[in-house]
Amino acid sequence: MKNRFYTIVCGLMVTLSSSAQKVEFTEYDLDNGLHVILHQENKAPVVTVGVMYHVGAKDEEKGRTGFAHFFEHLLFEGTKNIERGKWFDIVSAHGGRNNANTTQDRTYYYETFPSNNLELGLWMESERMLHPVINKIGVDTQNEVVKEEKRQRIDNAPYGKIIYRTGINKHIFKKHQYGQSVIGSMEDLDAAKLEEFTSFNTKFYNPNNATLVVAGDINIEKTKKMISDYFGTIKNNGDKITRTIIKEDPITTEIKVTEKDANIQIPAKVLVYRTPKQTEKDAYVLDYISTILTGGNSSRMYKNMVEDKKIALQVLAFSDSQEDYGTYIMGALPLGEVGLDKLQQEMDTEIEKLQNEFISEREFQKLQNQFENNFVNANASIEGITNSLARYNILYGNTNLINEEIEIYRSITREDIQNVAKKYLNKNQRLNLDYIPESSN
Repeated sequence: MKNRFYTIVCGLMVTLSSSAQKVEFTEYDLDNGLHVILHQENKAPVVTVGVMYHVGAKDEEKGRTGFAHFFEHLLFEGTKNIERGKWFDIVSAHGGRNNANTTQDRTYYYETFPSNNLELGLWMESERMLHPVINKIGVDTQNEVVKEEKRQRIDNAPYGKIIYRTGINKHIFKKHQYGQSVIGSMEDLDAAKLEEFTSFNTKFYNPNNATLVVAGDINIEKTKKMISDYFGTIKNNGDKITRTIIKEDPITTEIKVTEKDANIQIPAKVLVYRTPKQTEKDAYVLDYISTILTGGNSSRMYKNMVEDKKIALQVLAFSDSQEDYGTYIMGALPLGEVGLDKLQQEMDTEIEKLQNEFISEREFQKLQNQFENNFVNANASIEGITNSLARYNILYGNTNLINEEIEIYRSITREDIQNVAKKYLNKNQRLNLDYIPESSN
């Protein structure tokens, strides 16, 4: 009776929290194709202006990798009306903060200001879209910035080739552009001519390839008027981008690879599987599987390999789903003299359990509660809501997933978990990577 009461109370709390967390929004298109999403939340005098462009590393041409990430930096250089090097000064001088990031599929820029500076944020993003200055001094400057970032995050960072996938994706994707890293090749950037950068901007940084989100302490009608004033007259430099998804051949034989890293002393065993794109239900099921395996100290791999058998210093398992494909990555760092083969054996055992047995009802209920809680917390900030609205629109084609996605997780069954483990997490469908110190034989 006590457990039943506890379940009812927890269910009521989740229902109330989920309802309270619903994100109301207005969306529409300008005549130039710019998609606009507005979310009014007047609890705090803060507003975020975000623009997501549907361009990422997968849109780059062979021999010119790194362009999308390079533009993440380059488009802060300055505009016709913003002096070079002054972007961040303007934002901070008006009590704001800003940032940008790039993935294989999209590039995202945003500013967060006190709400009385909303118009400033809109003007700056319209300037980035309409009047970017792309010249030799800016390209040369950002080239050095990107090289330093690569040195810090990949070349000289422990496990950098795993964290940024440069030692992984090239083995999983032989045809698709996902096989190239987001940061790209420094040789490609060095070889590129100035006109190639301007052409990239002309092709991708247009209103019809972007979504503008304004969220926070706003008035909808006044905001619409400002958006029309600043973005409505921006013309597209070309037709809307059309893409052909490059199909990969199935992986039918285990790919065994050794990568060396001069920055590490402890090796790692990493198992990587190619998985479906992020809009498929199976991608959501893989999120469940990640939590089962390494979601906290009571998760299966952590409890078995770290706590009980004490053979691993650290374990990881996560699904990285993207617009066209995904990857599922599992790994472990050995404790002491434990061999990598032993870690692989234990990880394979955990996968086989998922393939051959239903998880318990108790474990399943705990799993659902964790994801309900994640849903409630996912959009706790205006910046988070802005990012989510843009991402669901650009990459999923359904802005209202910000409210509906939890229903996909709720629809997952124990049978789904078993079936997805059987479908994707097989030895003959994976990359088996030994990631070892440079000094190892």
